Amino acid sequence: MASRRRWVLAALAFVITVGLCAVLGWYVWIPGWRPSLDDGERYGVDVSSHQGDVDWQRVAGDDIDFAYIKATEGRDFSDPRFSENRAEAKAAGLDVGAYHYFTLCSDPVEQAHHFLAAVGADVGDLPLVVDLEDLHGPCTPTAADVRGAVKQFVTEVETRTERPMVLYVGGDFEAKFDVRQALKRERWARRLFRMPVASDWVFWQAHWRAHVEGIDGAVDLDVQRAPQL
Repeated sequence: MASRRRWVLAALAFVITVGLCAVLGWYVWIPGWRPSLDDGERYGVDVSSHQGDVDWQRVAGDDIDFAYIKATEGRDFSDPRFSENRAEAKAAGLDVGAYHYFTLCSDPVEQAHHFLAAVGADVGDLPLVVDLEDLHGPCTPTAADVRGAVKQFVTEVETRTERPMVLYVGGDFEAKFDVRQALKRERWARRLFRMPVASDWVFWQAHWRAHVEGIDGAVDLDVQRAPQL
């Protein structure tokens, strides 16, 4: 009976230890993790109104050098914190860029005009980015339809700004629509906690639950590769 009790207590202690390690990992180690940087690389974040009120001076003081800020989505949604975030991030000394969340089944030229109107004459220090992740529009476009629409959007933005865009392509989006080969642009890779397999990235989303001073809650942590675009 005594040996059985010792075994139960040991098992319980093991379970508690594993549980505590898991909790510490999830709430302490994972949020604090950052990849090591090669020469010329630097950390950044990408934010939207989801992050709430951001203290950009504290962000800049936490070894963050650039920020991408959501400007628009589809053809009619404007992020309510875009102008505030952009102005305050620039005032804190960060290099700033803007991105648009592309939606299926919405006219790509209208989306481009909506994005450009929000960004205005100041397109930022960094290339404009289109975020390609939406898979659930109210229609069922073919892969060719989507590739054509994305190309129209990118062409319209690049023609108006005379600057090349960068593509952030979600894995499921790419698997379904195969846009990267059809529209060759510099890319923003996403691979959590591990270096991207392909070496052709200029931005890399390494984290999706990072802790950065000045931002309440989790935020995406990114790396920009040098030389700059």
